[in-house]
Amino acid sequence: MLVVPLTVLGLLIGSFLNVVVWRVPRGESVSHPPSACPNCGHAIRPRDNVPVLSWLLLRGRCRDCGTPIAARYPLVEAVTAVLFGLVALRVDPWAVPAFAYLAAIGVALALIDLDTHRLPNAIVLPSYPVLAALLLLASWGARDWPALLRAAIGGVALWVAYFAMALAYPSGMGFGDVKLAGLLGAALAWLGWGAFAVGSFGAFLLGGVFSIGLVVAGRAGRKTGIPFGPWMILGAAVGIAVGEPLWNGYLGLLT
Repeated sequence: MLVVPLTVLGLLIGSFLNVVVWRVPRGESVSHPPSACPNCGHAIRPRDNVPVLSWLLLRGRCRDCGTPIAARYPLVEAVTAVLFGLVALRVDPWAVPAFAYLAAIGVALALIDLDTHRLPNAIVLPSYPVLAALLLLASWGARDWPALLRAAIGGVALWVAYFAMALAYPSGMGFGDVKLAGLLGAALAWLGWGAFAVGSFGAFLLGGVFSIGLVVAGRAGRKTGIPFGPWMILGAAVGIAVGEPLWNGYLGLLT
């Protein structure tokens, strides 16, 4: 019952995330001024601001000056909508606000990290109290207080692990990654230790495979800096989606 309204909400949130991804790294307000074409300066009309549909009807161009509008804008909206729908399918209804929020900031942070190699404090740090409150609500509604304890332990554990890696290898791990790790660790552990293990390991597996692929293709060297935030977020997404069954299957093979 939540899938359709959450998917529609995801489209709307995705449209807002496009603003966040553009303005937050520049230190600009996300609420003012209204969105406008960066080329001609004309404000975006309400009818041209309908997620995905407006881009298709405008054929990917500004109505006033014809400047191409990047395909990334509708893709962000569509991806956010899909993620919100999947959250509705995967988690307890009481946990939907927490994981929908995590999906939204995950999309924004992944794109910002790809663009600027930064994970802005303006998004990451306020997310700690927000996610803590939403996970508290989820535990209260689901009557699952052990999950809240797991979340606290998982958040601290992954933060400490990343902090140690950042100290040991500062050129390969930034403190933005450390701060993000606490959020992801808490969310993953709330679902279970299987999700935590798969999501945490998945970041290094996926990021490592991608890096090796770039080196083999000659598009990167051993010292090339590659943003790790997107891989942390993608690994967490895998852990949330299939972490528990994968972990249980793995333990079954061992026993």
